[in-house]
Amino acid sequence: MIYSMTAFARAQREGEWGHLVCEMRSINHRYLEISLHLPEILRVFDMAVRERIRQKIKRGKIECAMRFQYPADVSGSMLEINEAYAKELCSAAEKISKYLDNPSAISPADILRFSGVLETREANLENLENELFVQIDQTIDELVAARAREGEELKQLFLQRMDAMQQEIAKVRKALPDIMTAQREKLLKRFTDVKLDLDPTRLEQEMVMFAQKIDVAEELERTETHIGEVRRVLKQGGPIGRRMDFLLQELNREANTLGSKSTDTVITHTAIEMKVLIEQVREQVQNIE
Repeated sequence: MIYSMTAFARAQREGEWGHLVCEMRSINHRYLEISLHLPEILRVFDMAVRERIRQKIKRGKIECAMRFQYPADVSGSMLEINEAYAKELCSAAEKISKYLDNPSAISPADILRFSGVLETREANLENLENELFVQIDQTIDELVAARAREGEELKQLFLQRMDAMQQEIAKVRKALPDIMTAQREKLLKRFTDVKLDLDPTRLEQEMVMFAQKIDVAEELERTETHIGEVRRVLKQGGPIGRRMDFLLQELNREANTLGSKSTDTVITHTAIEMKVLIEQVREQVQNIE
């Protein structure tokens, strides 16, 4: 199984403890980078959530956002007022106003601005911890499943491109004897046209040297070896992005050599087609874990 680095997952849970929503996005990245956005009440679990993500995802830029709401039917207000502190502030304000000629009225908002007057109701962190980890695991599993589905589609695309390259190589192999014969006759004709009288042994040596220069059999064999390795890596699965990138570089090198040795339109066309196919794979390999 291979995994794409591009995916999205969303999961939510609700109970007497409240309502929890988790959204996770993944895009391609050279390494694993986690961007975590937790509400203040869940910040204590930051490192634990990151570790759970690292256990199942090895590469990609992960953005995880969680939202928590108290249950709608919870008794009492979500906010609590420190009444003793608020009364002291009001009393102090009244005393100070006696020393002013034209004191302005103090509004409730002025009192609420003081730190400690308004307090958030504490939640049961023990219950939230259990629900949070169930939620994060569910979201990660859904994200990994989405990455796997897209990875399988990319795998089929890669195999199709490998098949197409194999077909191009088969065309060259089939045409190679005729190409070599045609090039030999062309070279002999050039010698005849310039009326160059060469010793038969020397002529044969020149022919052998020329044949070696234009022979692409070695490049075809190496290309087939690389294609076979790509197939093996795809079958093996796992984090293969970097390995695939290296193999594509090797395939591209062989395609360039094939083009530079080309003395026939069949070989030239194959070299160009291979580079197009390699580039199509290279663009998508950037999304593979």
